Amino acid sequence: MNIISECIFNFPSKIGKRKSTFPWDITANISKLILSQIKGLEDGFNIQKDIAIHSSAIVEKGAVLKGPIIISKNCFIAANAYLRGGVFLGENVRIGPSCEVKSSVILNDSTIAHFNFIGDSIIGNNVNFEAGAHTANQHNDRLNKEISVLWRGKVIKTNANKFGSLIGDNSKIGANAVLFPGTILEKKSLVNRLELINQIRVESNNK
Repeated sequence: MNIISECIFNFPSKIGKRKSTFPWDITANISKLILSQIKGLEDGFNIQKDIAIHSSAIVEKGAVLKGPIIISKNCFIAANAYLRGGVFLGENVRIGPSCEVKSSVILNDSTIAHFNFIGDSIIGNNVNFEAGAHTANQHNDRLNKEISVLWRGKVIKTNANKFGSLIGDNSKIGANAVLFPGTILEKKSLVNRLELINQIRVESNNK
């Protein structure tokens, strides 16, 4: 089963090498994966300890970067953005003002507008998050914190207490939408503004 390849074209092999790798395994180990890749980056990256920024990328004053982080060609990081906990940005990624990105992969040509939270998630190519949309990454709504996902009619247990979303290529997430922990969206998905995506509904808070 390769959920990632079904949702994302040409996922970077340096981030997920095994064909059977699940997205929640990648986000749980993203810091180690990024650290292992920084030393082998091609010319053009400015590397300071565990943060690698391509020389063509723009990071505005006031952005906070806590490594390990790889920021690729032609990325733009706006003022007051906050990147932490292991972040990989593909080429031409735009992170708007006052966004937080934590333990996540965001691939080529994707835009996170402003006032967004992307946590423990994998975002495909050419994905657009409008203002205020969030990927929730843990269950504060129930006692059992373990996250399950719904994939083509089958419920899969992740054995993880933190996992946000896997967002397929060319998807659009509307302003102020909220994606429940464990959300998986296939390619070209559209989430309406103010929409709540809860793919697995729990009947009792005690479960």
